[in-house]
Amino acid sequence: MSQTLLEMTKDLVLAQIQIKQVAPEALTSVLHSTYETLRSLQTAETSGGGNGSGEVAIETLQVSTPVDWKSSITRHSIRCLECGETFKQLSLRHLRIHDLTPRSYRTKYNIPRSQALSARDVTARRRELAQQIRPWELAPSKQSAELQEDAKPKAKGAAKSTAPRTSAKKVAAKS
Repeated sequence: MSQTLLEMTKDLVLAQIQIKQVAPEALTSVLHSTYETLRSLQTAETSGGGNGSGEVAIETLQVSTPVDWKSSITRHSIRCLECGETFKQLSLRHLRIHDLTPRSYRTKYNIPRSQALSARDVTARRRELAQQIRPWELAPSKQSAELQEDAKPKAKGAAKSTAPRTSAKKVAAKS
């Protein structure tokens, strides 16, 4: 009961869709590339090109199309390019599962450092809040803090009197 190449291709791509590893926009290209890979494997197998250990399969599977990171970031979610799960933000905790840091994740998939690893709505909301709160105006700079210290009048207790101090014991002894 052997399957045809088309049935095997359909099953493989369907499994990738179910675990959300393939974006709907890339469906046709994935179908074509999977079919071509299976056809070349079948040709190599029938011609005796492979030695039975699966070396041809490994070489063919390692040559894959580059992942389009732009399609993984949508308005409401971001899809992890490693496992296919969707999130509002790719957290450091999740990336550690894949032994990655945000920097190495960006490097691996050629994502610019300025691109946030979060959904577009989340990024827009954070930007909006930052513009409303203006934290750069709230935090005093070193120069303005020094100017404020110089401008403050000295407290009443800090002023020194020129009269000599006499202790309470000396005053009591004189009387």
